Amino acid sequence: MRVKNKTTPDTWFFRYYEDQDGRRVHRNLKIGTVRELPLRRDAETAVLSLRATINSGVRTPETVNDLIAHYTPYELTLERKSHATIENFKGNLKLYIVPKWGKYRLSEVRTVAVEQWLHTLELAPATRTKIRNQMSAIFTHGIRYEFIQTNPISKVRCSSTRLRDPDVLTPVEFRSLLLHLPLRERAMVMLAGSTGLRRSEMFALRWSDLCFGTMQVFVTKAIVRNHVGGCKTPASRKPVPLHLSVLDVLLNWRSKSDYKEDSDFLFPSIRLNGTQPLFPDMVLNKIIRPALLKAGIVGKTIGWHSFRHSLATNLRSMGVDVKVAQELLRHANSRITLDLYTRAVSADKREASGKQFDMLMGGSDSVPSIVPSAA
Repeated sequence: MRVKNKTTPDTWFFRYYEDQDGRRVHRNLKIGTVRELPLRRDAETAVLSLRATINSGVRTPETVNDLIAHYTPYELTLERKSHATIENFKGNLKLYIVPKWGKYRLSEVRTVAVEQWLHTLELAPATRTKIRNQMSAIFTHGIRYEFIQTNPISKVRCSSTRLRDPDVLTPVEFRSLLLHLPLRERAMVMLAGSTGLRRSEMFALRWSDLCFGTMQVFVTKAIVRNHVGGCKTPASRKPVPLHLSVLDVLLNWRSKSDYKEDSDFLFPSIRLNGTQPLFPDMVLNKIIRPALLKAGIVGKTIGWHSFRHSLATNLRSMGVDVKVAQELLRHANSRITLDLYTRAVSADKREASGKQFDMLMGGSDSVPSIVPSAA
């Protein structure tokens, strides 16, 4: 039916009944305005799948909350997503998506409104983009089950450009940091700095994952909030080469550790009797960041991922082939590696600029000849 309005465009409503606790309940579902659906046949087309679902006896989601309730048991499962992804998704649902959009009818969610809302969130661009993508996944799920016809999030613009480039450690700073670390943390930092392992991968390692004969580490698991699961991507499960000096410090640490069996974690929690690895943030805040200050490294925000960024930066400065770097960093595709590689370090830029200027001027010796002499 078409409902006339005095101040706004007329609206199409779909009327139907559903059984609720043995009673027949009348429902009115807003489909859209005459601007979006000018003719009656347009409105009828928009509710074709909806009518079929209602007549089948299956309740159709009306609000965003309803659609989330249908999405969760089908998509937020360990068969489809990693534990870390599920936890992040549920956190964003609870903190941002449900409080703002949960009670909205699916037909009331508009592209521009979502875009404007995202810009008001005081979050990093990458986090806002992740929320946008998660909302889009929910609406795509609705289309797959033929609850809705369109995804209003698909055209939402949201930049994921970093506000600032991540801080990295230079080789000199890296060596200086090692001098101020105890054996255990020195082994951690050398392993992270030489392999680019993600923190979830490194703290999930057991001694059986290290092959001292072939000098490599097999990455098979990742741990997030004490939950051991699979790696981030299939590419992440590839073995990583180990340098001889890293193997030496790991063997030294193993000889000192109370937990040195093949089934033990490399970096176990003594408080938990080795049943769980150390908490990464505790090690970072209590030991590594104070050591950075002792080493005179200030003005940089260093986290576990900084060692991975540092490895990518050093590979770039050495001119290592992009494909080789992708294999070492275990990126799912070369586009991610190229994005890191295009952030040339300042010294490289300065050297390239100097060489280009020398070429323009015909060599550095010719530069003074163009400078006017004093009167």
